[in-house]
Amino acid sequence: MSRVDRVLFDHIAIGVPRMADTAPFLAGVLGGVPDSGYPSGPFTWGTYRFDGGGCIELIEPVEPSGFVHRFLAERGPGIHHVTFKVPSLDEVTNRAERAGYDVVGRDDSDPDWKEAFLHPKQALGIVVQLAEEHPLPPDMPPWNAGWEVPQGPRPAEPPAHVVGLRLTARSAEAARRQWGELVGGRERAERGLLVYEWPDSPLRLAVRVDSSRPEGPEAIELRCPRRLALPAGSIPELGARFEQL
Repeated sequence: MSRVDRVLFDHIAIGVPRMADTAPFLAGVLGGVPDSGYPSGPFTWGTYRFDGGGCIELIEPVEPSGFVHRFLAERGPGIHHVTFKVPSLDEVTNRAERAGYDVVGRDDSDPDWKEAFLHPKQALGIVVQLAEEHPLPPDMPPWNAGWEVPQGPRPAEPPAHVVGLRLTARSAEAARRQWGELVGGRERAERGLLVYEWPDSPLRLAVRVDSSRPEGPEAIELRCPRRLALPAGSIPELGARFEQL
């Protein structure tokens, strides 16, 4: 298996004003289970896990000068980024730069979590986080001890399965360069979409190619044996649209 085949599409991140306000939908409607999180400088993050292992991360501003605060001030709540865990941050950022991307926000200060980003203006309308993770030693205390994701209603049963994220791209070539060549997604066609999947990842990306529409996220796609109570538009607390396949 090549190193690009070991890339993992890890989670979808949504910027929100208050993480606690999202629990009635993520838990009460979708059946998500609060997982992990922690205050991290100018923002706090927390995750919900879903049937099949899919993960949605919430990022909430702490400081008025942080990037989450700026994102919310400019756009309101909404999908902020997708995260890919990679075997070598050096390798993937070098590959990105050779392909013409500008790598921004690189941070190697934490040996357990090194990261860098692609700007949405170059990355088909969405921030792309590239992260090299190294597990903590087994004798080290939990890094998030004493903090919990805000609890909401009892998770609905049966829980929804988060299939992945659907986006729009203006060209198939740009989608293949980014989701295929750069981060190693395996492409197939489905319902007129280009679908990218990663071995061992519960999430996928589905791309609608349409040169007449803005690039970026369209909806988070779900599957569930029960009929989900989903509005036609976005969930106000999340600024994101959810669709049941």
